[in-house]
Amino acid sequence: MTAGTSPSRPVRTVFLVATEESGDRLGASLMKTLRQRLGADVRFQGVGGGGMEREGLVSLFPITDLSIMGVAAVARQLPMILRRIRETTAAVIAASPDTLVIIDSPDFTHRVARRVRKRAPSIPIIDYVSPTVWAWRPGRARAMRGYVDHVLALLPFEPDAHRRLGGPPCTYVGHPLFQERAVLRPSAAEAARRAAHPPVIVVLPGSRRSEVRHMIGAIGKTLDRLHTMGIEFEPVLPTLPHVHGLVLEAVRGWTVKPRIVVGEDDRRAAFRMARAALAKSGTVTLELAIAGVPMVTGYAATAIEAFVARQLVKAFSAILPNLIVGEAVIPEYMQSLWAPEHLAPALRDILGDTPLRQRQIEAFARLDEIMSTGVQSPSERAADIVIAHLRTKTP
Repeated sequence: MTAGTSPSRPVRTVFLVATEESGDRLGASLMKTLRQRLGADVRFQGVGGGGMEREGLVSLFPITDLSIMGVAAVARQLPMILRRIRETTAAVIAASPDTLVIIDSPDFTHRVARRVRKRAPSIPIIDYVSPTVWAWRPGRARAMRGYVDHVLALLPFEPDAHRRLGGPPCTYVGHPLFQERAVLRPSAAEAARRAAHPPVIVVLPGSRRSEVRHMIGAIGKTLDRLHTMGIEFEPVLPTLPHVHGLVLEAVRGWTVKPRIVVGEDDRRAAFRMARAALAKSGTVTLELAIAGVPMVTGYAATAIEAFVARQLVKAFSAILPNLIVGEAVIPEYMQSLWAPEHLAPALRDILGDTPLRQRQIEAFARLDEIMSTGVQSPSERAADIVIAHLRTKTP
């Protein structure tokens, strides 16, 4: 018997697969909670990043191998991607874990899950983070029934979506951002700065190099147009180290220079003081909504990406807070509409005490009730379901 293990319970093996930083954070929190629940009676194997490795995982390969963006880049790296899928599948089969937890990144993780289910159908498979079946390719939900035993949803409307679409059992476990609302919401001093003049506007062109290239030009022209409209403001541009140089180069020619901040703490400090935001659609819109920051959003992609999206996307909005509250309170400007002649007036309209601004603030106030998970954290709710799906074993 391994030192420290219970004499009456077998050691349980949980195999986790996360290939992006956001999934790695979810996986690390889940591992920590499972160890709190099961102690030395649980061990972990799989694929993950730094967070999961700090919790004791030895990753099969670096997840940076799969940090590939763009159709052309994926095509060039396809042999390597397929090899990693085969390697991961083989490792799961060899480990014969008590459950397999796939975390987000469905283009990779679902291919692994389908192969595992075919070769080792007795291994329970949990999908942590639902694919966006409610937005596009809804047929995926029904297909998932063949290889996923339970979905752990981050968004409160997803269980209903899976029931409607014939997907696997699905439970809302909560979004990690909602658990961080205390650090997203302003102190008294920060609230005073949010209300003061000139107002802080945060501008967010994205976290990937391709996004920054497509989004940032219109942001600079929008700030210039706001300035020429006679509106005083203080622009702040939060960014990340891996795109910092690209951002610096892009803003060099701007008439209105933003204050650029790098890192999580400074970004959230900017959110707590911001009166409004101009942001790329994505998870950051939920972060801003929880922080209570009215916003203008949108996205500009390549012509091919835009064509594909028009054919496939079924949701009434691409903005997470809109989907969660069930109405289009946040304006979104896509493709050719992501332009200063549209964005500047929209920003002006949420800087003042206008009905448009108030409508967003009232909608954001409903998030606490809609997104609540009670006394349990997302990782605790997720751990409950993972433990319930462990293969039955006798000591």
